[in-house]
Amino acid sequence: MTYQIVLLPGDGIGPEIVAGAVRVLQQVATLEGFAIACSEHLIGGIAIDQTGNPLPESTIAACRASDAILLGAVGGPKWDDPTAKTRPEVGLLGIRKALSLFANLRPIVPFEELLDASPLKREVIEGTDILFVRELTGDVYFGESGRTGSGLEETAFQNMVYSVGEVERVVRLAAQAARGRKNHLTSVDKANVLEPSRLWRQVAQRVMRDEFPDVRYDVVLVDAMAMHMLSRPRDFDVVVTANLFGDILTDEASMLPGSLGMLPSASLGASGPGLYEPIHGSAPDIAGKGIANPLATILATAMMLRHSLNEPAAAERIEAAVRKVLADGLRTADIVPRNSGIHPLNTDQMVEAVLARLS
Repeated sequence: MTYQIVLLPGDGIGPEIVAGAVRVLQQVATLEGFAIACSEHLIGGIAIDQTGNPLPESTIAACRASDAILLGAVGGPKWDDPTAKTRPEVGLLGIRKALSLFANLRPIVPFEELLDASPLKREVIEGTDILFVRELTGDVYFGESGRTGSGLEETAFQNMVYSVGEVERVVRLAAQAARGRKNHLTSVDKANVLEPSRLWRQVAQRVMRDEFPDVRYDVVLVDAMAMHMLSRPRDFDVVVTANLFGDILTDEASMLPGSLGMLPSASLGASGPGLYEPIHGSAPDIAGKGIANPLATILATAMMLRHSLNEPAAAERIEAAVRKVLADGLRTADIVPRNSGIHPLNTDQMVEAVLARLS
């Protein structure tokens, strides 16, 4: 079996971390008896520079023909001009829309070896295991937007829009995931203020009542959830929420394991290839220095193997290798405990450490 993988390294540290993750992916494929064929394509700022388009049609076509997609990161200060005709992030939103990737899965599981790297107390975060399911193709990111008037009367708007069908499909996916875990689903909204959240709550309650009566279900307002995430994260199992709220809450949740550099994600649709990426950004301040943490991207390949390629043994091998690296006390700069005296590894050294432990 040969799997066709599209690589979208993108901008900033994207090329560095994707290159390292591909080395791990290729080695685990050899160990498990399958093959990986990779092709590289443009997205984000580099695509703007080379084609004028953050998401060229050739990239979309290649992604549609693939078995899975591995993305690095997009964006950076070079393309931050608010008056620019297009921005790198348009490419990221566009590929999600083009492939109908409506659900983003972000597991928040602090590694035992990194509990002291978190700014939160060990007794608060120990035992946390949350799967965030973020709706990905609706909300303000895709609503009508624009500006009217001028001077002091200039007004900007961005509409928050959701349909019944969009809410149904992501709640179903989250509820099915909950059935395979602790059988507990929490829906996060802002129904006390926002009309789209009122629709979300009504639809979610109906789906859970009619289709998943066996799953324990509760609802939390987004502002309360922001507090609960830092005070009692162990109380949550699967959390489903809208695009904007999910974007913010999952970045907050990254502080539970101590670093964005440890968190992978999967963007999935009803069919077709999934897209896998670390949740951190392009980190332009360290791009090209060779010090970025590749572990989130490596763990994203494990998600790819499990969800898109049906190679669970290979996924478990990668995850075990990452755990062993951490258990052996190896760290990149972002996860070195303060005053520990540990000398951090660079990107290539961390990749080599994972490779050495794959078997």
